[in-house]
Amino acid sequence: MKYEKPTINRIDFQMSSKYGSPLKTQKIRTNIDGVKVNELVKEFGSPLFVFSQRTMEEKYNKLHNAFSSRYPNIKFGWSYKTNYLNEICNIFHRMGSCAEVVSEFEYEKARALGVEGKDIIYNGPYKSKESLRIAVKEGAKIHIDHLFEINDLEDIADELGVKIPVAIRVNMDTGIYPQWSRFGFNYESQEAYEAAKRIKDGGKLYMTGLHSHIGTFMLDANAYRLETIKLMQLKNKIEQELGFDIEYIDIGGGFASKNRLKGIYQSPEVVVPTVDDYAEAITGAIYEMQQNKKLPTLYLETGRHLIDEAGFLLTSVWGYKRFPDGKKGYILDAGVNLLYTAAWYNFNIELDSRYDGINEPSTLNGPLCMNIDVIEENIMLPALNRGSVLTISPVGAYNYTQSMQFIRYRPAVVLIDNNSNAHLIREGDDLSAVNYKEKKIKS
Repeated sequence: MKYEKPTINRIDFQMSSKYGSPLKTQKIRTNIDGVKVNELVKEFGSPLFVFSQRTMEEKYNKLHNAFSSRYPNIKFGWSYKTNYLNEICNIFHRMGSCAEVVSEFEYEKARALGVEGKDIIYNGPYKSKESLRIAVKEGAKIHIDHLFEINDLEDIADELGVKIPVAIRVNMDTGIYPQWSRFGFNYESQEAYEAAKRIKDGGKLYMTGLHSHIGTFMLDANAYRLETIKLMQLKNKIEQELGFDIEYIDIGGGFASKNRLKGIYQSPEVVVPTVDDYAEAITGAIYEMQQNKKLPTLYLETGRHLIDEAGFLLTSVWGYKRFPDGKKGYILDAGVNLLYTAAWYNFNIELDSRYDGINEPSTLNGPLCMNIDVIEENIMLPALNRGSVLTISPVGAYNYTQSMQFIRYRPAVVLIDNNSNAHLIREGDDLSAVNYKEKKIKS
């Protein structure tokens, strides 16, 4: 047996309850969709992002069925910013999603993946004039964020000699704090209606859609009901007073995953609405507010809900030490450079096998030379070995797209298909990737 210097620690959190003692409980995950985590690390290295195709498709089908069983004309737009790895996007496109993008970079990525312009929703507060010109030519759905975009599009309409179909983004009060008021035109102040009137008066654009996105990780399905009611009220007013035919409404995304928000102590199974809760709130409001037999197409820009629980990060213990307060600190090969959302979530952390000994208060730190590189500040763990593999989940939403090449290279990414085969879908970075665009100054 290996020797470890004895210490005395005061256990002052996570005391015993009716569910058992935290001194003995261990969360264990030996495999992802039938592929052993230790074999994944051995073949592809550590740290390693792993995605489950099976989980993605199950989440998509369940959400799509919840809406399509209640509403006749539903369309999903895959949110590129949530996770824009090519193979991830392709899975959702094959299942019927169009592309929802918020920059010229994402627009170009969607086109490179074979998505036609007519199947792209172009959102975001910054759209270059050149990217708008391309989007107009290719028939994309353009969602206007501010008055300057109206001016830019009118210039493009003159240049191309066409009248351009557009939608506007609307922000509103749905009882959620903080209110997302920086994007689009406000509903309550009549700014959104005035923007529609400005489009009508200009005579060079015409409105076909309305869009809103009220927030992220939304735990109140009723907020979507209020959002939809207000969009439908605005739709009815614009059609009656300005003569536009609003063909679709886009209620955005923001549906929560089964992640655990910091500061909320109930389980996700208790606080996160079901897909039926979301679907009933939104579709019920459309039926309630529709004034004629022609129902608008309903767009959803779902990202997090579909991908978050399909994503895992495998990381290995590189070392450990005792802090002055007696707590054990583990050094992992993955840190906040790869887990941007660690600031908001208490991730599920699982061991690769059962370890001997009782649990003790521990800290999980990443490899960065930064004091803020903390994955978990207080976690009860047994004595782990150098090389022990931890699985962190759910991390499928935003973590990869916001990961940084900072201090360490970004790792490889693996997709496990429906037949439990592991595919490398992105190689890890190396120095050639980092230096690719750097230029040498001639001396």
